[in-house]
Amino acid sequence: MAIGVFDSGVGGLSVHRTLVERFPKADFIYLADQANTPYGGRPGEEIVDLTRAGCERLFGLGCSLVVLACNTASGIALRRLQQTWLPGYRRELGRPVNVLGIIVPTIEAATGLPWEHEAERRGDKVEKLDILAVFSTPATAASRVYEIEIDKRRQDVAVFSQPCPNLAAMIEQDATRESLAADIAGHVQAIATRIGRLPDRAILGCTHYEIVSDLFRDALTPGTPLIHQPRATADALVRYLERHMEFDPGAGGTRRFLTTGRAGAQSGLVEAFWGSALSFEPA
Repeated sequence: MAIGVFDSGVGGLSVHRTLVERFPKADFIYLADQANTPYGGRPGEEIVDLTRAGCERLFGLGCSLVVLACNTASGIALRRLQQTWLPGYRRELGRPVNVLGIIVPTIEAATGLPWEHEAERRGDKVEKLDILAVFSTPATAASRVYEIEIDKRRQDVAVFSQPCPNLAAMIEQDATRESLAADIAGHVQAIATRIGRLPDRAILGCTHYEIVSDLFRDALTPGTPLIHQPRATADALVRYLERHMEFDPGAGGTRRFLTTGRAGAQSGLVEAFWGSALSFEPA
C-alpha cells in the first residue's frame, strides 16, 4: 500500500515534500494532472470529474489514502466524492480507501481550533478583528469555503479572499521571478485596497503558491505570518493514521512521480524549490 498525493500540477509538491519528511519510511505516489492544469478556472462539475479520475488512478496503483494537495479540488470536489462516490467504490475494491483534503487542516491551523468546534453566536461587539487574507485560485475564492468555515469558529477573524487567476499557470510555465513578483505584488495591493490596509496574516490558498512564498513575504508587511498548509496537512495526517490503523502507508520508502502531461524533467523553478532534479513518469 502507499499514500497518494494528487494535484492539478506541481504545486502539490510543497505538500508532498513535507509529508515525505514526516513519513520517511512510507511509500508515496505523486500524480500531477498537468494535462488539465490549472483547475482554478474550470467549472465545478469538471473539477469533480478530474479529481475523481486522479483518485481512481492512484487507488489503482495501490494507494490506500489519497491526499488532495490542491485547494480547488479540496474545496469543490472532496465532499462530493466522500459522500456520493467513495462508499460504492470501496465496496467495488473490497478494501478500505479514503480521500483527504488540505482545507480542513488549514482552517484548524488558522483558527487554533479543532474542525468539530463551532463558536457560540453572541451579540457582543468584537473589539479587535484579526484580518486574514486568503490568496487562491478563482474557483477556491468563489466557493467562499475559508470565509464560511472560519466564521463558524472564530468571530474575531475577518477573512478576505483574493483570486489570483494566472498565478498557478505562471508557476507551471516556469515564469521569471520578476514577472511572478509583479503579479503577486498586484494581488497584495488589490486586497490591501479592499481591506483598507494590509492583512495581519495570510493563507496561501493554492499549493502552487508555496513555491514562491518568499515573493509573497516580500510583498506583504515584513513579518506577516503565513499559515503553512503543508505542515498543517502533515500534522493532520499523523493524527488521522493514529486513529485509523486500517490504512497502510507502506514501509518501503518508495517515491514515484507521475504526470498526465509531458513526462520528464520539471522546470527550473520547481527543481530549485524541490532542491534537486525531478523527473516525472507518464501516468
